[in-house]
Amino acid sequence: KGEEAPISELSLGIECGGSDFTSGLASNPAVGTASDLLVKAGGAAMLSETTEFIGAEHVLARRAKSPEVAEKLIRIVKEAELRAKQLHVDLRDGQPTPGNIAGGISSIEEKSLGCIYKAGHSTIQDVLAYGESPQGKGLYVMDTPGQDVESMIGMLAGGVQLIVFTTGRGTPTGSPIAPVIKVTANSDTNVNMEDNIDLDLSPIISGEATIEESGRRIFEEMLEVARGKLTKSESLGHREFGIFRIGSTF
Repeated sequence: KGEEAPISELSLGIECGGSDFTSGLASNPAVGTASDLLVKAGGAAMLSETTEFIGAEHVLARRAKSPEVAEKLIRIVKEAELRAKQLHVDLRDGQPTPGNIAGGISSIEEKSLGCIYKAGHSTIQDVLAYGESPQGKGLYVMDTPGQDVESMIGMLAGGVQLIVFTTGRGTPTGSPIAPVIKVTANSDTNVNMEDNIDLDLSPIISGEATIEESGRRIFEEMLEVARGKLTKSESLGHREFGIFRIGSTF
């Protein structure tokens, strides 16, 4: 049985996958607006996918609560690249992915700058280890792989209660632990994957809606889902699961 709780008790995980040009221009900034609204209401939000910060980590670090938090953020990106190099993998050579490029993303910096839009403009309170729970409210960064499922599970282990997942090219990903709200600003993806997409943000691209209006829509959808509304991934039974373990996932 559900119980009433204030919005300040809500904890949001922010994820992206199958990114294209609409992600950085529309859906990610709109999610950032929703994240800011939750933080202003006293809740918590969490940004993950360390390898998705490469080339933009210095921009994100400017929003850190303290020099120590900024240093932690820079360090986790350097350590992720170092782990990859020890396995003779160049993360910068593999990003953006072929799918990202086909979707109109030109460089790893463009992809990363688009990714960090999901965190809005709130101050970063701390950088958390994989699965670590935040010790307060506000915006946090969690050190996770870029692999969508492992990233989401890390945030869920850290206490988030729902996830907003932006996609440009489409994904059916869900979770067995918490609701996953899927949003896209690509009108073709919304049509082709209508059964998987919860919110169509393509009116931002066509000029019929603003990022702020769309962010408010996402925020209201978050509250409806928190009250019990089923997401598309829940209705379809998507329960993808994977844990970051010994060995390296990027």
